[in-house]
Amino acid sequence: MFRTRFAPSPTGYMHIGNLRTALYAYLTAKQADGIFILRIEDTDQNRNVPESVQAIYNGLRLAGIEYDEGPDKDGGYGPYTQSQRLPIYKEYADKLIQSGHAYYCFCQKEDKPALEITGERVQGYRDPCRNLSPEEVKAKFDEGILPVIRQRIPEPGVSSFFDHVYGEISIDHAQLDDQVLLKSDGFPTYNFANVVDDHLMAITHVIRGQEYLTSTPKYNLLYEAFGWERPEYVHLPHIIKEDGSKLSKRKGDPSFEDLVRMGYLPEAIVNYVALLGWNPGDEREYFLLPELVAAFDMNRINKSNAAFSFDKLRWLNGEHIRALSPEEFHSRALPFYPAGFDRFDLKQLSALIQVRTENLSDIPALVGFFGELPVYEAGLFAHDKSKSTLESSKTILQAVRPLFAAINEWTNETLFAVLKELAVSQGFKVGTVMWPIRTALSGQETSPGGATELAAILGKDESLRRIELGLEKLR
Repeated sequence: MFRTRFAPSPTGYMHIGNLRTALYAYLTAKQADGIFILRIEDTDQNRNVPESVQAIYNGLRLAGIEYDEGPDKDGGYGPYTQSQRLPIYKEYADKLIQSGHAYYCFCQKEDKPALEITGERVQGYRDPCRNLSPEEVKAKFDEGILPVIRQRIPEPGVSSFFDHVYGEISIDHAQLDDQVLLKSDGFPTYNFANVVDDHLMAITHVIRGQEYLTSTPKYNLLYEAFGWERPEYVHLPHIIKEDGSKLSKRKGDPSFEDLVRMGYLPEAIVNYVALLGWNPGDEREYFLLPELVAAFDMNRINKSNAAFSFDKLRWLNGEHIRALSPEEFHSRALPFYPAGFDRFDLKQLSALIQVRTENLSDIPALVGFFGELPVYEAGLFAHDKSKSTLESSKTILQAVRPLFAAINEWTNETLFAVLKELAVSQGFKVGTVMWPIRTALSGQETSPGGATELAAILGKDESLRRIELGLEKLR
């Protein structure tokens, strides 16, 4: 059975790269009727942000990605939070010491190369403690010096592995550093904990960013040292901005939840993120999550970096909005209506604007004229396509004023019937009658809905007031 995992660090928010990793891991498992696991990798105590764990849960819930096992869903492989697994890491680190695949390092920061102190990888670094005798190790312990445990990279050698995206990869051991596995405070590094946990949780497919490609040989050496079977690897290309730079929250790029607050539907974001590096092999672009499960194939992930386009996301978001039922769209639209709009029939308003909405944040601009008639010029009443002139518009508005005043049943259907009868009696085309009324009611060249739909929402008194204002412009 396929078993995949999403293993985020609780250090901030659910960024787009995290969302894609979670999504691809979920799709890989579910496409094969497998198990998808959430694991919280909180071993970097200096970077952990407590509220970020909740952000992970919120992000997965918003995306519709449901995990089968996790911190609150024990499937028999827990705990699923790394800080609760410290004795496990100590046990396996000790086994590596005993087998000679790891060693104690007693060096202090001042003994390390500058790059090692700053936390950057030192290519091919070999710590001098690697060669300490058992007697020297005992003496260091007797002095009360707390060591770290480092991996002993075998020399010479070459490690090779297959990746479903990048193919066959080979890296010479001379390029691999003797990485820290267990810190002196008893906390493991990511590089050690992810190997131990992936094995003990029976992970079959490891899906993560391509930045881990060069570290994978070190992980494989740990698998070999324990005599464990390696998982299959799927390393994902970077998601970049259209100018080629990296997406970064620090530079103002939005997180997943930011995008939702900006008016993008979660399902549209998930759909778009799925296409950032993967394609279904045909021309389809619109997918709901169950359709992604059916179509996904990890072997169709592209190795090229994927450029994030807000234009493409906006288009796809519009497609998802138009696919919503009227009731669902209204529910999603409600938080985006301006204050004070509850005086209107918002269900009617939602029905009017759904087809014109590409982003829920468009709603205030789309409906703004209902709240306040914008300033407009009389020339707007002239329109070639509807055969409207300033003179015909004046005639129509004068005729409409008493007709509207006499209507008791103020509905779209009644209004349309009255205006259609007016057009016939005056020898006008229906469009010629509707144009000046719509213009007077909206004050805009274009608007969601026609004259009678706008009037039905505005109500009788406000519609008559706006028609009077339109006539004043035409006098």
